[in-house]
Amino acid sequence: MSSELNVPMGSPAPGGGSERMQDGGGMDYRDWVRRSYLELVSSNHHSVQALSWRKLYLSRAKLKASSRTSALLSGFAMVAMVEVQLEMDYPYPRVLLVAFSVCTTVLVAVHLFALLISTCILPHVEAVSNIHNLNSVSESPHERMHHYIELAWGFSTALGILLFLAEVVLVLWIKLLPVDSGYRQQQQLRPTAAPPQHTGHQAALTSTIIMVPVGVIFVVFTIHFYRTLVLHKTERHHQEIEELHKIKVQLDGQERGLHAV
Repeated sequence: MSSELNVPMGSPAPGGGSERMQDGGGMDYRDWVRRSYLELVSSNHHSVQALSWRKLYLSRAKLKASSRTSALLSGFAMVAMVEVQLEMDYPYPRVLLVAFSVCTTVLVAVHLFALLISTCILPHVEAVSNIHNLNSVSESPHERMHHYIELAWGFSTALGILLFLAEVVLVLWIKLLPVDSGYRQQQQLRPTAAPPQHTGHQAALTSTIIMVPVGVIFVVFTIHFYRTLVLHKTERHHQEIEELHKIKVQLDGQERGLHAV
């Protein structure tokens, strides 16, 4: 019984302690079992509290990263939209202009939505995280608004950065395509001038060819990162279940020992 109940050194052993139990020494053993039970319960409670605080700090870090990234990238998109100068004499392709306007609008809207979520939730999470009380973690809204936090995190990192890469490509096409118009004007003024070399088109095409593998690598890395994160969470849940099972086995053994006494 002593090996099953993990009786520590110096504790009254069940075997050989009959005289103590007859003299009322059995109360010491019962107190030891009760104290061990309370220690296990309190340790389990503290582990749950630690897990809740870890989720709180992770949610706060995600909200901070989302707000910084969204503010930065949406600002760059607005500057690109305002500062880009269209050549009125150059016939831009209609598809290019429509794609640039749609990509810029969606990019700014996505990042501003992520920034809105972060701005609304982050102060409440910060207020609770600054309180040095273990039980105050239940006052934070990060558990109830977990889906909104993950949505802001995904918008600002995965979707927002992918749209920003597309925005860079479109801006390059708009800025580089009118370069060829100078060769055409020179050829109209001087028929003996050199033929157009399509420098702007080649430069824009080169940037697109470079950016396509970068976008593919970004998508592959994002999928691999989230899969690795999900596997890590699954392993952690399995470990927690095993720990809870061990605690249950120990509590069952102590309960049988308490009934035997």
